[in-house]
Amino acid sequence: MLEKLHVDEWDRMIDVNIKGVLYGIAAVLPHMIRQKSGHIINVSSVAGHKVGPGGAVYAATKHAVRAISEGLRQEVKPYNIRTTIISPGAVATELTRTITDPDVAAGMSAVYEQAISPDSFASVVIFAMSQPENVDVNEVLFRPTSQMY
Repeated sequence: MLEKLHVDEWDRMIDVNIKGVLYGIAAVLPHMIRQKSGHIINVSSVAGHKVGPGGAVYAATKHAVRAISEGLRQEVKPYNIRTTIISPGAVATELTRTITDPDVAAGMSAVYEQAISPDSFASVVIFAMSQPENVDVNEVLFRPTSQMY
């Protein structure tokens, strides 16, 4: 919850979820421009489409990933570079172990009881990358069948 003022956690989320995406783009974009091809896949989240109580900063960072990726998509068209935003719902990862607020952690743990395997995420990446070169899968939003949020 914003009222709890977990400023250090906000900074970490911004560093990882926004700056990490920007630094990743910076690392590969010059090479892809030179070779006039490539595929950049950025990871957002269902939270990049929906905001819930206790998730405002996380959702903001995931909305930012979508905005950065859409801007990138438009900028790299002259270089034949493809871009994909993958927005998963609950995937079995370490995410829930990083939440320090007990109330938010309890709520997220309940959501993550239905989490799908990382292999499901990998299948979406493979799908986006395996399309013909003239097909650019720009965004995929997926979640466990039983996930409401």
